[in-house]
Amino acid sequence: MADETTGDTLNAPAAAEGGSATNKLREEASKLGSQAAERARALAGEGKEKATGALDEVASMMKSAANDVDARLGENYGKYARSAADGISNFAESLRGKEVDDLVADVTAFVRKSPAVAVGVAAGLGFVLARLIKSGVDAASDAGDSDKS
Repeated sequence: MADETTGDTLNAPAAAEGGSATNKLREEASKLGSQAAERARALAGEGKEKATGALDEVASMMKSAANDVDARLGENYGKYARSAADGISNFAESLRGKEVDDLVADVTAFVRKSPAVAVGVAAGLGFVLARLIKSGVDAASDAGDSDKS
């Protein structure tokens, strides 16, 4: 019986060390997860700023195009371009006014409400992104071919 007690006593420190090592691993994993989440939020914030800047530029281009349309086709047609530009500007302002977490919550709610539309939008964006990448790769290879000539 003394051997059993001694065996249990010897295993107790090992079990305690294993438990503390597990706790340390959990704490480190939690810290890394928190750091990753903060970094993702920061990157999403930067992306939001770039997107709103790009939307502002598109709206500005549309407004100047509206003036050209007025001159060539008449004010009625230019009014549509100005209306679209105003809509883009308003969207950029609403995007700028929201926090990243709010945007994520809005997107999540939209996907839950309309999953088919969300899949369609994702597929469309994927197609556009693939075309943009392909055209960039094609342009780069054309530039490389002209340098060799």
